[in-house]
Amino acid sequence: MLTEGDPRLARLLDGIVRLAAGELDTRIELSPARDEIDAVIMGTNLLAEDLQTMYQELEERVASRTQALHQAHLEMRHMAMTDPLTGLFNRSALVQALEEAQVEEADGGQSPALLLVDLDAFKSINDSMGHSTGDQVLVIIGDRIRSAVRKGDTVARLGGDEFAVLLPGATPAEATTIGGRVLAALDQVIEIDGKSLRCGASMGLRMAEPGQTAEDLLMEADIAMYESKAEGRNKLKAFEPSMLHARQLRTQLVGELKDAIIESQLVLYYQPIIALATGEIEGAEALVRWKHPTRGMIMPDEFIPIAEETGLISELGNWVLRNSVDQLRRWRTDPATSRHKFSMRINVSAADLQRLEFIEDVRDTLAAAGLEPAQLVLELTESSIIQGDELDRYTLASLERLGVGMEIDDFGTGYSSISYLRRLPVDTVKVDRTLLSALGSDPAQPALIAAVLQLIRACGLEAVWEGIETAEQAEYLRSIGCTSGQGYYFSRPLPEAEFTEKLRRLDVWPG
Repeated sequence: MLTEGDPRLARLLDGIVRLAAGELDTRIELSPARDEIDAVIMGTNLLAEDLQTMYQELEERVASRTQALHQAHLEMRHMAMTDPLTGLFNRSALVQALEEAQVEEADGGQSPALLLVDLDAFKSINDSMGHSTGDQVLVIIGDRIRSAVRKGDTVARLGGDEFAVLLPGATPAEATTIGGRVLAALDQVIEIDGKSLRCGASMGLRMAEPGQTAEDLLMEADIAMYESKAEGRNKLKAFEPSMLHARQLRTQLVGELKDAIIESQLVLYYQPIIALATGEIEGAEALVRWKHPTRGMIMPDEFIPIAEETGLISELGNWVLRNSVDQLRRWRTDPATSRHKFSMRINVSAADLQRLEFIEDVRDTLAAAGLEPAQLVLELTESSIIQGDELDRYTLASLERLGVGMEIDDFGTGYSSISYLRRLPVDTVKVDRTLLSALGSDPAQPALIAAVLQLIRACGLEAVWEGIETAEQAEYLRSIGCTSGQGYYFSRPLPEAEFTEKLRRLDVWPG
Protein backbone atom coordinates (compact mmCIF):
# COMPACT_ATOMS: atom_id res chain seq x y z
CA MET A 1 0.00 0.00 0.00
CA LEU A 2 1.35 3.43 -0.99
CA THR A 3 2.31 5.76 1.79
CA GLU A 4 2.82 9.48 1.15
CA GLY A 5 5.90 9.72 3.34
CA ASP A 6 7.53 6.57 1.95
CA PRO A 7 11.25 7.38 1.27
CA ARG A 8 11.26 4.92 -1.62
CA LEU A 9 9.19 7.38 -3.68
CA ALA A 10 11.93 9.96 -3.35
CA ARG A 11 14.57 7.40 -4.36
CA LEU A 12 12.42 6.31 -7.33
CA LEU A 13 11.93 9.89 -8.49
CA ASP A 14 15.64 10.66 -8.08
CA GLY A 15 16.58 7.49 -10.05
CA ILE A 16 14.21 8.37 -12.89
CA VAL A 17 15.67 11.90 -13.11
CA ARG A 18 19.25 10.51 -13.24
CA LEU A 19 18.29 7.98 -15.91
CA ALA A 20 16.66 10.72 -17.93
CA ALA A 21 19.91 12.69 -17.62
CA GLY A 22 21.80 9.82 -19.24
CA GLU A 23 23.22 8.07 -16.18
CA LEU A 24 22.23 4.65 -17.44
CA ASP A 25 24.20 2.81 -14.77
CA THR A 26 21.80 4.19 -12.14
CA ARG A 27 20.02 1.49 -10.08
CA ILE A 28 17.32 2.09 -7.41
CA GLU A 29 17.57 0.08 -4.18
CA LEU A 30 14.71 -2.33 -3.45
CA SER A 31 13.14 -2.64 0.04
CA PRO A 32 12.25 -5.87 1.87
CA ALA A 33 8.56 -4.99 1.51
CA ARG A 34 8.37 -6.22 -2.09
CA ASP A 35 5.13 -4.32 -2.57
CA GLU A 36 3.79 -2.22 -5.46
CA ILE A 37 6.49 0.46 -5.00
CA ASP A 38 9.22 -2.18 -5.18
CA ALA A 39 7.58 -3.60 -8.30
CA VAL A 40 7.81 -0.18 -9.97
CA ILE A 41 11.42 0.16 -8.78
CA MET A 42 12.28 -3.28 -10.16
CA GLY A 43 10.66 -2.43 -13.53
CA THR A 44 12.59 0.84 -13.66
CA ASN A 45 15.88 -0.99 -12.92
CA LEU A 46 15.15 -3.53 -15.68
CA LEU A 47 14.41 -0.71 -18.10
CA ALA A 48 17.71 0.98 -17.12
CA GLU A 49 19.63 -2.26 -17.78
CA ASP A 50 18.02 -2.60 -21.22
CA LEU A 51 18.77 1.04 -22.00
CA GLN A 52 22.38 0.62 -20.87
CA THR A 53 22.82 -2.50 -22.98
CA MET A 54 21.31 -0.81 -26.03
CA TYR A 55 23.48 2.28 -25.52
CA GLN A 56 26.66 0.20 -25.20
CA GLU A 57 25.80 -1.66 -28.42
CA LEU A 58 25.11 1.66 -30.14
CA GLU A 59 28.44 3.06 -28.94
CA GLU A 60 30.24 -0.02 -30.25
CA ARG A 61 28.51 0.28 -33.63
CA VAL A 62 29.33 4.01 -33.81
CA ALA A 63 32.96 3.32 -32.90
CA SER A 64 33.16 0.57 -35.52
CA ARG A 65 31.58 2.76 -38.18
CA THR A 66 33.87 5.65 -37.26
CA GLN A 67 36.90 3.37 -37.57
CA ALA A 68 35.65 2.11 -40.94
CA LEU A 69 35.11 5.66 -42.18
CA HIS A 70 38.55 6.66 -40.98
CA GLN A 71 40.12 3.67 -42.74
CA ALA A 72 38.19 4.47 -45.93
CA HIS A 73 39.41 8.05 -45.71
CA LEU A 74 43.01 6.85 -45.35
CA GLU A 75 42.58 4.50 -48.29
CA MET A 76 41.03 7.22 -50.45
CA ARG A 77 43.82 9.61 -49.47
CA HIS A 78 46.37 6.92 -50.35
CA MET A 79 44.68 6.35 -53.71
CA ALA A 80 44.60 10.08 -54.38
CA MET A 81 48.34 10.30 -53.72
CA THR A 82 49.45 7.08 -55.45
CA ASP A 83 50.03 6.09 -59.05
CA PRO A 84 47.76 3.04 -59.54
CA LEU A 85 50.09 1.28 -62.01
CA THR A 86 53.45 1.45 -60.25
CA GLY A 87 52.41 2.03 -56.64
CA LEU A 88 54.69 5.09 -56.55
CA PHE A 89 53.58 8.52 -55.41
CA ASN A 90 51.81 10.60 -58.04
CA ARG A 91 52.31 14.23 -59.02
CA SER A 92 50.04 15.59 -56.26
CA ALA A 93 51.95 13.67 -53.59
CA LEU A 94 55.28 14.85 -55.00
CA VAL A 95 54.15 18.48 -55.00
CA GLN A 96 53.05 18.13 -51.36
CA ALA A 97 56.38 16.51 -50.42
CA LEU A 98 58.27 19.30 -52.22
CA GLU A 99 56.31 21.95 -50.34
CA GLU A 100 56.98 20.22 -47.01
CA ALA A 101 60.69 19.92 -47.84
CA GLN A 102 60.84 23.62 -48.66
CA VAL A 103 59.20 24.46 -45.32
CA GLU A 104 61.78 22.34 -43.49
CA GLU A 105 64.55 24.09 -45.42
CA ALA A 106 63.14 27.48 -44.37
CA ASP A 107 63.28 26.31 -40.74
CA GLY A 108 66.99 25.67 -41.02
CA GLY A 109 67.13 22.32 -42.82
CA GLN A 110 69.20 21.49 -45.88
CA SER A 111 67.78 22.30 -49.34
CA PRO A 112 66.16 19.41 -51.22
CA ALA A 113 67.09 18.32 -54.73
CA LEU A 114 64.76 17.17 -57.48
CA LEU A 115 65.58 14.66 -60.23
CA LEU A 116 63.27 14.48 -63.23
CA VAL A 117 63.51 11.32 -65.36
CA ASP A 118 62.14 10.81 -68.86
CA LEU A 119 62.51 7.45 -70.61
CA ASP A 120 64.29 7.59 -73.96
CA ALA A 121 62.89 4.62 -75.86
CA PHE A 122 59.55 3.99 -74.18
CA LYS A 123 57.36 5.26 -77.03
CA SER A 124 58.86 2.85 -79.55
CA ILE A 125 58.47 -0.04 -77.07
CA ASN A 126 54.86 0.91 -76.38
CA ASP A 127 54.01 1.36 -80.06
CA SER A 128 55.72 -1.79 -81.31
CA MET A 129 54.95 -4.21 -78.45
CA GLY A 130 51.64 -2.93 -77.09
CA HIS A 131 50.41 -1.14 -73.99
CA SER A 132 50.47 -4.26 -71.82
CA THR A 133 54.21 -4.64 -72.33
CA GLY A 134 54.60 -0.90 -71.91
CA ASP A 135 52.86 -1.07 -68.53
CA GLN A 136 55.15 -3.89 -67.42
CA VAL A 137 58.15 -1.80 -68.42
CA LEU A 138 56.89 1.14 -66.36
CA VAL A 139 56.43 -1.06 -63.28
CA ILE A 140 59.97 -2.43 -63.64
CA ILE A 141 61.35 1.07 -64.17
CA GLY A 142 59.60 2.27 -61.01
CA ASP A 143 61.09 -0.61 -59.00
CA ARG A 144 64.58 0.09 -60.36
CA ILE A 145 64.40 3.76 -59.46
CA ARG A 146 63.27 2.87 -55.92
CA SER A 147 66.15 0.45 -55.53
CA ALA A 148 68.69 3.05 -56.69
CA VAL A 149 67.74 5.88 -54.29
CA ARG A 150 68.01 6.31 -50.53
CA LYS A 151 65.46 5.04 -48.03
CA GLY A 152 64.00 8.48 -47.23
CA ASP A 153 63.78 9.70 -50.83
CA THR A 154 60.40 10.16 -52.53
CA VAL A 155 59.89 8.45 -55.90
CA ALA A 156 56.91 9.50 -58.02
CA ARG A 157 55.50 8.80 -61.44
CA LEU A 158 54.28 12.06 -62.92
CA GLY A 159 52.45 10.45 -65.83
CA GLY A 160 53.32 8.62 -69.04
CA ASP A 161 56.99 7.69 -68.97
CA GLU A 162 58.06 10.56 -66.70
CA PHE A 163 59.29 9.96 -63.14
CA ALA A 164 60.68 12.17 -60.39
CA VAL A 165 62.79 11.69 -57.27
CA LEU A 166 62.78 14.12 -54.35
CA LEU A 167 66.05 14.02 -52.41
CA PRO A 168 65.60 15.80 -49.07
CA GLY A 169 68.81 17.17 -47.60
CA ALA A 170 71.10 16.28 -50.52
CA THR A 171 74.18 18.16 -51.65
CA PRO A 172 74.75 18.67 -55.39
CA ALA A 173 77.43 15.97 -55.31
CA GLU A 174 75.12 13.52 -53.53
CA ALA A 175 72.26 14.30 -55.91
CA THR A 176 74.54 13.75 -58.92
CA THR A 177 75.74 10.42 -57.51
CA ILE A 178 72.20 9.20 -56.86
CA GLY A 179 71.14 10.39 -60.31
CA GLY A 180 73.99 8.42 -61.84
CA ARG A 181 72.87 5.30 -59.98
CA VAL A 182 69.33 5.74 -61.31
CA LEU A 183 70.55 6.17 -64.90
CA ALA A 184 72.77 3.10 -64.60
CA ALA A 185 69.84 1.05 -63.28
CA LEU A 186 67.57 2.20 -66.11
CA ASP A 187 70.16 1.42 -68.76
CA GLN A 188 70.09 -2.28 -67.89
CA VAL A 189 68.29 -4.79 -70.10
CA ILE A 190 64.65 -5.51 -69.26
CA GLU A 191 63.44 -9.08 -69.81
CA ILE A 192 59.73 -9.44 -70.59
CA ASP A 193 58.11 -12.54 -72.09
CA GLY A 194 61.43 -13.79 -73.38
CA LYS A 195 62.27 -10.48 -75.05
CA SER A 196 65.21 -8.29 -74.10
CA LEU A 197 64.42 -4.57 -74.05
CA ARG A 198 66.53 -1.55 -73.25
CA CYS A 199 64.89 1.72 -72.40
CA GLY A 200 67.42 4.21 -71.02
CA ALA A 201 66.54 7.66 -69.71
CA SER A 202 67.44 11.34 -69.70
CA MET A 203 67.58 13.21 -66.40
CA GLY A 204 67.39 16.79 -65.19
CA LEU A 205 68.61 17.91 -61.75
CA ARG A 206 67.39 20.99 -59.91
CA MET A 207 68.77 22.00 -56.50
CA ALA A 208 66.00 23.86 -54.69
CA GLU A 209 66.49 27.48 -53.66
CA PRO A 210 64.69 29.28 -50.80
CA GLY A 211 61.23 30.51 -51.72
CA GLN A 212 60.84 28.41 -54.86
CA THR A 213 57.45 26.86 -55.43
CA ALA A 214 57.06 23.17 -56.19
CA GLU A 215 55.84 23.98 -59.71
CA ASP A 216 58.89 26.17 -60.38
CA LEU A 217 61.18 23.35 -59.26
CA LEU A 218 59.38 20.88 -61.50
CA MET A 219 59.51 23.25 -64.48
CA GLU A 220 63.23 23.94 -64.09
CA ALA A 221 64.07 20.26 -63.58
CA ASP A 222 62.06 19.59 -66.74
CA ILE A 223 64.10 22.22 -68.64
CA ALA A 224 67.33 20.55 -67.51
CA MET A 225 65.97 17.15 -68.51
CA TYR A 226 65.26 18.33 -72.07
CA GLU A 227 68.76 19.80 -72.25
CA SER A 228 70.17 16.38 -71.32
CA LYS A 229 68.00 14.73 -73.97
CA ALA A 230 69.23 17.19 -76.59
CA GLU A 231 72.87 16.44 -75.75
CA GLY A 232 72.45 12.68 -76.02
CA ARG A 233 70.46 10.02 -74.26
CA ASN A 234 71.16 8.48 -70.84
CA LYS A 235 72.70 11.65 -69.40
CA LEU A 236 72.15 13.87 -66.37
CA LYS A 237 72.07 17.65 -66.74
CA ALA A 238 71.90 20.11 -63.84
CA PHE A 239 69.73 23.20 -64.26
CA GLU A 240 71.43 26.49 -65.08
CA PRO A 241 69.67 29.88 -65.28
CA SER A 242 70.72 30.27 -68.92
CA MET A 243 68.54 27.26 -69.73
CA LEU A 244 65.46 29.12 -68.53
CA HIS A 245 66.29 32.05 -70.79
CA ALA A 246 66.74 29.65 -73.72
CA ARG A 247 63.37 28.02 -72.93
CA GLN A 248 61.68 31.43 -72.83
CA LEU A 249 63.19 32.33 -76.20
CA ARG A 250 62.08 28.95 -77.53
CA THR A 251 58.54 29.52 -76.26
CA GLN A 252 58.51 32.92 -77.92
CA LEU A 253 59.77 31.34 -81.12
CA VAL A 254 56.88 28.85 -81.09
CA GLY A 255 54.34 31.67 -81.15
CA GLU A 256 56.28 33.48 -83.84
CA LEU A 257 56.51 30.34 -85.96
CA LYS A 258 52.72 30.04 -85.96
CA ASP A 259 52.55 33.61 -87.25
CA ALA A 260 55.32 32.94 -89.78
CA ILE A 261 53.28 30.19 -91.46
CA ILE A 262 50.21 32.43 -91.65
CA GLU A 263 52.00 35.66 -92.60
CA SER A 264 54.20 34.20 -95.38
CA GLN A 265 57.51 34.73 -93.59
CA LEU A 266 58.67 31.32 -94.85
CA VAL A 267 60.64 31.05 -98.07
CA LEU A 268 61.86 28.12 -100.12
CA TYR A 269 65.38 27.58 -101.36
CA TYR A 270 66.13 24.96 -104.00
CA GLN A 271 69.17 22.72 -104.45
CA PRO A 272 69.54 20.73 -107.68
CA ILE A 273 70.02 16.98 -108.00
CA ILE A 274 72.27 16.43 -111.00
CA ALA A 275 72.69 13.55 -113.46
CA LEU A 276 76.41 12.88 -113.04
CA ALA A 277 76.91 11.61 -116.60
CA THR A 278 75.29 14.56 -118.40
CA GLY A 279 75.10 17.46 -115.94
CA GLU A 280 71.35 17.76 -116.52
CA ILE A 281 69.09 18.60 -113.59
CA GLU A 282 67.02 15.64 -112.40
CA GLY A 283 65.37 17.21 -109.41
CA ALA A 284 65.18 20.17 -107.10
CA GLU A 285 65.05 19.69 -103.33
CA ALA A 286 62.86 22.29 -101.63
CA LEU A 287 64.44 23.54 -98.40
CA VAL A 288 62.47 25.85 -96.16
CA ARG A 289 63.91 28.96 -94.51
CA TRP A 290 62.35 31.43 -92.10
CA LYS A 291 62.78 35.08 -92.99
CA HIS A 292 62.18 36.49 -89.53
CA PRO A 293 61.24 40.19 -89.46
CA THR A 294 63.76 41.06 -86.71
CA ARG A 295 66.16 38.10 -86.46
CA GLY A 296 66.87 37.74 -90.13
CA MET A 297 67.14 34.39 -91.89
CA ILE A 298 66.63 31.44 -89.54
CA MET A 299 67.87 28.06 -90.74
CA PRO A 300 65.71 24.92 -90.49
CA ASP A 301 67.97 23.32 -87.86
CA GLU A 302 66.67 25.97 -85.43
CA PHE A 303 62.93 25.80 -86.07
CA ILE A 304 62.17 22.34 -87.48
CA PRO A 305 62.76 20.62 -84.08
CA ILE A 306 60.45 23.20 -82.49
CA ALA A 307 57.80 22.49 -85.10
CA GLU A 308 58.11 18.75 -84.44
CA GLU A 309 57.82 19.14 -80.65
CA THR A 310 54.84 21.51 -80.78
CA GLY A 311 52.81 19.75 -83.47
CA LEU A 312 53.34 22.52 -86.04
CA ILE A 313 55.39 20.25 -88.31
CA SER A 314 52.39 19.04 -90.33
CA GLU A 315 51.17 22.59 -90.91
CA LEU A 316 54.68 23.60 -91.90
CA GLY A 317 55.05 20.55 -94.15
CA ASN A 318 51.75 21.31 -95.87
CA TRP A 319 52.96 24.84 -96.60
CA VAL A 320 56.15 23.44 -98.17
CA LEU A 321 54.16 20.90 -100.18
CA ARG A 322 51.76 23.47 -101.64
CA ASN A 323 54.35 26.13 -102.41
CA SER A 324 57.01 23.81 -103.85
CA VAL A 325 54.53 22.02 -106.12
CA ASP A 326 53.14 25.36 -107.28
CA GLN A 327 56.68 26.53 -108.05
CA LEU A 328 57.30 23.40 -110.10
CA ARG A 329 54.11 24.19 -112.03
CA ARG A 330 55.44 27.67 -112.83
CA TRP A 331 58.75 26.27 -114.04
CA ARG A 332 56.92 23.68 -116.15
CA THR A 333 54.67 26.26 -117.79
CA ASP A 334 57.29 28.98 -118.31
CA PRO A 335 58.64 28.63 -121.89
CA ALA A 336 62.07 29.76 -120.68
CA THR A 337 62.37 26.92 -118.14
CA SER A 338 59.96 24.22 -119.34
CA ARG A 339 62.71 22.35 -121.25
CA HIS A 340 64.01 21.10 -117.89
CA LYS A 341 61.97 18.01 -117.01
CA PHE A 342 62.87 17.47 -113.36
CA SER A 343 60.95 16.46 -110.25
CA MET A 344 60.36 18.33 -107.00
CA ARG A 345 61.78 16.74 -103.83
CA ILE A 346 60.35 17.60 -100.41
CA ASN A 347 61.08 16.25 -96.93
CA VAL A 348 58.24 14.48 -95.14
CA SER A 349 58.05 14.19 -91.35
CA ALA A 350 57.04 11.13 -89.35
CA ALA A 351 54.01 13.12 -88.15
CA ASP A 352 52.74 13.41 -91.75
CA LEU A 353 52.72 9.64 -92.11
CA GLN A 354 50.38 9.51 -89.10
CA ARG A 355 47.82 11.77 -90.81
CA LEU A 356 45.34 10.12 -93.15
CA GLU A 357 44.69 13.62 -94.53
CA PHE A 358 48.26 13.72 -95.83
CA ILE A 359 47.39 11.42 -98.73
CA GLU A 360 44.53 13.74 -99.73
CA ASP A 361 46.77 16.79 -99.32
CA VAL A 362 49.29 15.33 -101.77
CA ARG A 363 46.64 14.26 -104.27
CA ASP A 364 44.77 17.60 -104.13
CA THR A 365 47.95 19.68 -104.38
CA LEU A 366 49.13 17.80 -107.47
CA ALA A 367 45.69 18.00 -109.07
CA ALA A 368 45.45 21.74 -108.44
CA ALA A 369 48.85 22.26 -110.10
CA GLY A 370 48.02 19.94 -113.00
CA LEU A 371 51.11 17.80 -112.34
CA GLU A 372 51.59 14.05 -112.55
CA PRO A 373 52.27 12.25 -109.23
CA ALA A 374 55.66 11.02 -110.51
CA GLN A 375 56.83 14.64 -110.69
CA LEU A 376 56.83 14.76 -106.86
CA VAL A 377 59.34 12.80 -104.76
CA LEU A 378 58.89 12.52 -100.99
CA GLU A 379 62.06 12.16 -98.93
CA LEU A 380 61.61 10.14 -95.74
CA THR A 381 64.08 9.29 -92.99
CA GLU A 382 64.91 5.66 -92.35
CA SER A 383 63.62 5.73 -88.78
CA SER A 384 60.23 7.18 -89.76
CA ILE A 385 59.45 4.27 -92.07
CA ILE A 386 61.26 1.43 -90.34
CA GLN A 387 59.92 2.16 -86.86
CA GLY A 388 56.49 3.06 -88.21
CA ASP A 389 53.23 1.43 -87.17
CA GLU A 390 50.31 0.15 -89.24
CA LEU A 391 49.10 3.67 -90.02
CA ASP A 392 52.52 4.62 -91.38
CA ARG A 393 52.58 1.53 -93.58
CA TYR A 394 49.05 2.27 -94.84
CA THR A 395 50.08 5.83 -95.74
CA LEU A 396 53.20 4.64 -97.57
CA ALA A 397 51.22 2.03 -99.50
CA SER A 398 48.60 4.63 -100.45
CA LEU A 399 51.28 7.06 -101.65
CA GLU A 400 52.85 4.26 -103.69
CA ARG A 401 49.49 3.54 -105.35
CA LEU A 402 49.06 7.25 -106.00
CA GLY A 403 52.29 7.16 -107.99
CA VAL A 404 54.48 9.67 -106.20
CA GLY A 405 58.17 8.91 -105.89
CA MET A 406 59.62 8.04 -102.49
CA GLU A 407 63.20 7.93 -101.35
CA ILE A 408 65.07 7.27 -98.12
CA ASP A 409 66.93 10.35 -96.93
CA ASP A 410 70.27 10.35 -95.09
CA PHE A 411 70.92 6.64 -95.72
CA GLY A 412 73.89 5.56 -93.61
CA THR A 413 72.96 7.44 -90.42
CA GLY A 414 70.21 5.15 -89.13
CA TYR A 415 69.42 1.47 -89.55
CA SER A 416 71.01 1.15 -93.01
CA SER A 417 69.72 -2.40 -93.26
CA ILE A 418 69.57 -3.90 -96.73
CA SER A 419 66.86 -6.33 -95.60
CA TYR A 420 64.66 -3.33 -94.77
CA LEU A 421 65.41 -1.70 -98.12
CA ARG A 422 64.01 -4.69 -99.99
CA ARG A 423 60.66 -4.40 -98.22
CA LEU A 424 60.11 -0.64 -98.35
CA PRO A 425 58.00 1.04 -101.07
CA VAL A 426 60.81 3.39 -102.11
CA ASP A 427 62.48 4.09 -105.45
CA THR A 428 65.68 5.79 -104.44
CA VAL A 429 68.19 5.96 -101.61
CA LYS A 430 69.86 9.27 -100.82
CA VAL A 431 73.23 8.38 -99.27
CA ASP A 432 74.38 10.59 -96.42
CA ARG A 433 77.33 12.91 -97.01
CA THR A 434 79.38 11.34 -94.22
CA LEU A 435 80.24 8.32 -96.39
CA LEU A 436 81.73 10.62 -99.04
CA SER A 437 83.58 12.97 -96.71
CA ALA A 438 86.40 10.47 -96.03
CA LEU A 439 87.06 9.88 -99.73
CA GLY A 440 90.68 10.87 -100.40
CA SER A 441 91.79 10.55 -96.79
CA ASP A 442 90.83 6.96 -95.98
CA PRO A 443 92.28 4.34 -98.40
CA ALA A 444 89.43 1.95 -97.63
CA GLN A 445 86.68 4.47 -98.36
CA PRO A 446 86.47 4.00 -102.19
CA ALA A 447 85.83 0.28 -101.78
CA LEU A 448 83.21 0.96 -99.09
CA ILE A 449 81.38 3.48 -101.27
CA ALA A 450 81.38 1.08 -104.21
CA ALA A 451 80.06 -1.72 -101.99
CA VAL A 452 77.24 0.46 -100.65
CA LEU A 453 76.24 1.40 -104.20
CA GLN A 454 76.24 -2.27 -105.26
CA LEU A 455 74.04 -3.25 -102.34
CA ILE A 456 71.54 -0.48 -103.12
CA ARG A 457 71.46 -1.54 -106.76
CA ALA A 458 71.00 -5.18 -105.74
CA CYS A 459 67.77 -4.12 -104.04
CA GLY A 460 66.52 -2.67 -107.32
CA LEU A 461 66.95 0.93 -106.17
CA GLU A 462 68.81 3.96 -107.45
CA ALA A 463 71.21 6.06 -105.38
CA VAL A 464 71.61 9.81 -105.03
CA TRP A 465 74.85 10.82 -103.33
CA GLU A 466 74.74 13.83 -101.02
CA GLY A 467 77.63 16.10 -100.09
CA ILE A 468 79.56 16.22 -103.38
CA GLU A 469 81.96 19.12 -102.86
CA THR A 470 84.82 18.47 -105.31
CA ALA A 471 85.34 17.44 -108.91
CA GLU A 472 87.30 14.41 -107.69
CA GLN A 473 84.34 13.16 -105.66
CA ALA A 474 81.97 13.65 -108.59
CA GLU A 475 84.36 11.86 -110.97
CA TYR A 476 84.82 8.89 -108.64
CA LEU A 477 81.07 8.45 -108.25
CA ARG A 478 80.64 8.61 -112.04
CA SER A 479 83.39 6.01 -112.46
CA ILE A 480 81.65 3.44 -110.25
CA GLY A 481 78.29 3.94 -111.96
CA CYS A 482 76.50 6.29 -109.58
CA THR A 483 74.02 8.24 -111.70
CA SER A 484 72.88 11.12 -109.47
CA GLY A 485 74.44 13.54 -107.00
CA GLN A 486 73.83 16.66 -104.97
CA GLY A 487 76.16 19.05 -103.20
CA TYR A 488 77.99 22.37 -103.11
CA TYR A 489 80.19 21.32 -106.06
CA PHE A 490 77.11 21.82 -108.23
CA SER A 491 75.25 24.44 -106.23
CA ARG A 492 74.33 25.62 -102.79
CA PRO A 493 70.59 25.93 -102.06
CA LEU A 494 69.37 28.97 -104.02
CA PRO A 495 66.39 31.30 -103.61
CA GLU A 496 63.71 30.92 -106.26
CA ALA A 497 64.82 33.90 -108.35
CA GLU A 498 68.43 32.69 -108.66
CA PHE A 499 67.38 29.12 -109.33
CA THR A 500 64.97 30.27 -112.03
CA GLU A 501 67.66 32.41 -113.67
CA LYS A 502 70.00 29.40 -113.87
CA LEU A 503 67.24 27.28 -115.39
CA ARG A 504 66.69 29.94 -118.06
CA ARG A 505 70.37 30.29 -118.93
CA LEU A 506 71.69 26.74 -118.63
CA ASP A 507 70.97 23.46 -120.33
CA VAL A 508 73.35 21.53 -118.11
CA TRP A 509 74.46 22.40 -114.61
CA PRO A 510 78.10 23.44 -114.35
CA GLY A 511 80.34 21.23 -112.30
